[in-house]
Amino acid sequence: MKKAVVLLLSFVVLFTFQVGSASAETPMNKTIAGLMGTPYKWAGTTTSGFDCSGFTAYVFNQFGIELPHNSAAQNEEGYWVSQDDLRAGDLVFFNTSGKGISHVGIYVGDGYFVHSATDKGVIKTALSDSYYKKRYVSARRVLWDELYTQLTTDVQ
Repeated sequence: MKKAVVLLLSFVVLFTFQVGSASAETPMNKTIAGLMGTPYKWAGTTTSGFDCSGFTAYVFNQFGIELPHNSAAQNEEGYWVSQDDLRAGDLVFFNTSGKGISHVGIYVGDGYFVHSATDKGVIKTALSDSYYKKRYVSARRVLWDELYTQLTTDVQ
């Protein structure tokens, strides 16, 4: 019984915790928060299921930015940024297959990124998570400053 209650509370916290800062109600956070928990689907590009690059392409398409449906190809978009200079909206890339870029997510701030994981669907994960920390490859910025400001400013 205790395990069931703890599990239920964990899901409530997971799905009510806002993406990004605790009080931010930004267009990007609202879009991403509305997709949390969407199931993983191989080659998925819709709200019925996403793979990792389908998820990132879908989110950015909501703001008029077209990204290819391939994590390695998305790693060619925008421009490279250092992990120390990440800001919300940057794409973060990982080598999960041992064969180069094979996974992508969206950095949301405070050391976290959101992505579509094979066994969990759209989730929020810490960059410091041991699995992703050792597989991190690079980051790309695809939001120019004006759009970044529009998408990451609180909506009142």
